[in-house]
Amino acid sequence: MIVAIADTHAAVWYLFSDPRLGTAASAFIEDSTAKGDHIGVSAISLAEMVYLIERARIPANALNDLHDALADPKAVLQHVPLDETIAMKMREVSRQYIPDLPDRVIAATAQSFGVPVLSRDRRIRSSNIHTIW
Repeated sequence: MIVAIADTHAAVWYLFSDPRLGTAASAFIEDSTAKGDHIGVSAISLAEMVYLIERARIPANALNDLHDALADPKAVLQHVPLDETIAMKMREVSRQYIPDLPDRVIAATAQSFGVPVLSRDRRIRSSNIHTIW
């Protein structure tokens, strides 16, 4: 069962055991792993990672490593496709508070599943979207 949606940086930081992953988010992921639950990663995060790699903001191997992790059905991270339901749910995510397209898709994905977002992003955290960090 998907119990949260990780934003792009949270997924990358978890994957690489980066200390920038928030303490509460890290504990939530560990607890989810122990329970056999999953943390969703939106398809938009994979697209965003291409951009971040091109700008040298994340390691060049991050996309392949995340892709490999998502391919493992036993892994805590689970791929969530961007579909019509999520696109329609974006109308409920205020562009005023969350203007970045990938972040809006991630927030809408979390709302579609009725789960929190794991995110350090200031705009997501200050919106009405339930976040854990």
